[in-house]
Amino acid sequence: MRRKLAAGNWKMNGLAAALEQIEAMAPAASGDTEVLICPPATLLAQAAALKGDIAIGGQDCHANASGAHTGDISAPMLKDAGASYVILGHSERRTDHDEHDDEIRAKTRAAWDAGLTAVVCVGESLAEREASNTLDIIGGQLAGSIPDGATGHNLVVAYEPIWAIGTGKVPTTDQIGEVHDFMRARLEKRFGEGVGRSVRLLYGGSVKPGNAAEIFAVSNVDGALVGGASLKAADFVPIIEALSAS
Repeated sequence: MRRKLAAGNWKMNGLAAALEQIEAMAPAASGDTEVLICPPATLLAQAAALKGDIAIGGQDCHANASGAHTGDISAPMLKDAGASYVILGHSERRTDHDEHDDEIRAKTRAAWDAGLTAVVCVGESLAEREASNTLDIIGGQLAGSIPDGATGHNLVVAYEPIWAIGTGKVPTTDQIGEVHDFMRARLEKRFGEGVGRSVRLLYGGSVKPGNAAEIFAVSNVDGALVGGASLKAADFVPIIEALSAS
């Protein structure tokens, strides 16, 4: 049985005072629902030191374990700071830093080597959606971004349609279900039924307390990767509670 996962991506937001929000979210974590917060790197060690059942993750890592890469953070560094997860291939990284599937694949391997669970993000642009190319894009990203050796322990896949991130626009439940069912089938075909069924699939893109329950009722949606609504406990806790009730 896949454990539900409510993941928050704080992006480039949060100073030390924001740690109190993580403490306020902690009581919402339960046995059936895991809660993950990925704060900026400056807060990672402090967040990991907080008491509670919330997992902490990084927002990116370098493909190398160490070296002359000014400003970058390696997977072993994230692990050493207390992280257990890392987000890889987010559309903002793919766009702003021109990251491609092969680079994300290398980063995912590095994360696994360091003992981290990789949350690999995939998603199509509005133009690709309107051209009916969504499943082709998602299939290519799954094949190119995920190395061999995936398991339900080391991999989470997050579907985030680029046109829905931070825009307030949300795909229909039928559209979300189509992509999540497709991803499940692709993972089962590549890695075998057992592994394919064990990998958790998250939806991300303008998830809010008001639409969370409807999204979590969709086939093969095991949780959410939440952006802005994860910054405050008042917004994120109702999403966690909706997931626990689904």
